[in-house]
Amino acid sequence: MYLRHLQVTDFRSWPQADLALEPGPVVLVGQNGRGKTNLLEAVGYVATLGSHRVATDAPLIRHGCERALVRVAVVNEGRELTVELEITAGRANRARVNRGAVGKPRDVLGILRTVLFAPEDLALVRGDPSERRRFMDELLVLRAPRYAGVRADYEKVLKQRNALLKTAGKRRTGREDPYALSTLDVWDDHLSVAGAQLLAARLNLVADLAPYTADAYMGVAPDSQPVKIAYRSSLGEALPPSYGTPGGERAEPEALRGLLLTAMADVRRNELERGISLVGPHRDELELILGEAPAKGYASHGESWSFALALRLGSYELLRAEAGEPVLLLDDVFAELDRKRRARLAEVAAGAEQVLITAAVDEDVPAELAGTRFTVADGEVTRG
Repeated sequence: MYLRHLQVTDFRSWPQADLALEPGPVVLVGQNGRGKTNLLEAVGYVATLGSHRVATDAPLIRHGCERALVRVAVVNEGRELTVELEITAGRANRARVNRGAVGKPRDVLGILRTVLFAPEDLALVRGDPSERRRFMDELLVLRAPRYAGVRADYEKVLKQRNALLKTAGKRRTGREDPYALSTLDVWDDHLSVAGAQLLAARLNLVADLAPYTADAYMGVAPDSQPVKIAYRSSLGEALPPSYGTPGGERAEPEALRGLLLTAMADVRRNELERGISLVGPHRDELELILGEAPAKGYASHGESWSFALALRLGSYELLRAEAGEPVLLLDDVFAELDRKRRARLAEVAAGAEQVLITAAVDEDVPAELAGTRFTVADGEVTRG
């Protein structure tokens, strides 16, 4: 898989940018603040319908404009598809494939698959659990686009259930409200259905990703302690220990649904008192373990970088093994890495069908990744 063409209009700092691309390494060189990352962000947005830098779409639209456009031509196994996304502040975004409108923007998911490694990835190791949940869910969607709908359904139900818990809690004056509690039963059922699907997919993802991550870490930090990843569920010991482990039992949504319903019943009184949902994938964590200790708080700066890189390289190898190579995006990361880590990342990138790289200066890019070069300066992108 590779990008043959990228065009943006009123996206971030770019009134207009138009790049004809080729397979292999593609390098965007320019001083910081010139918009290199914005172009990689546009590519990543087509693959995930989200940004690795901001949580909402509004900052993606150039100041003073009503909308932004991103168009890409994607070649996969000899077949080319053109995807266009129109990002509009305050209104639903629109999408087209080969100039024909699609029902929902998420219908384009799966046409382009990318793996992005950026300085922000340090938050995967040092940040809050929400960073790692987001990492899992985005990888799930890249792996199987239907999980975008599952994730959206779960978040919608969770919001409704939390609102009901707050309302029921305020009504409580020493006596249960039969109507509120019967309505809560309905939302418990909805949450268990979507939650079980999301939880099963995450557990199976972690089981499959774990060996790739461990191998990638040994490649970038061979002198360090070994690492492993594990899924910690709000179900606690009720979750079968074989779930989420390499070679273990595959998690099944129907079994997990029953466990979620039981767990919600057990904590209902506490939920009513606090006004929030205390059980479900939104409370779970991806544990990153260095040696025998949690990486967060124990890993050095270099070890944290290595772990973040291993998660991305592991993701790349997993997707590559299952459905062909994704496009690799490397956003100004070589300057952050020492010699060994640079060499290992360059080795993987050199074998990719296409890798897009940003750098402040040519010297930051390993020689084997010279490839096609673009200069980014003064609001323009020029080849060579």
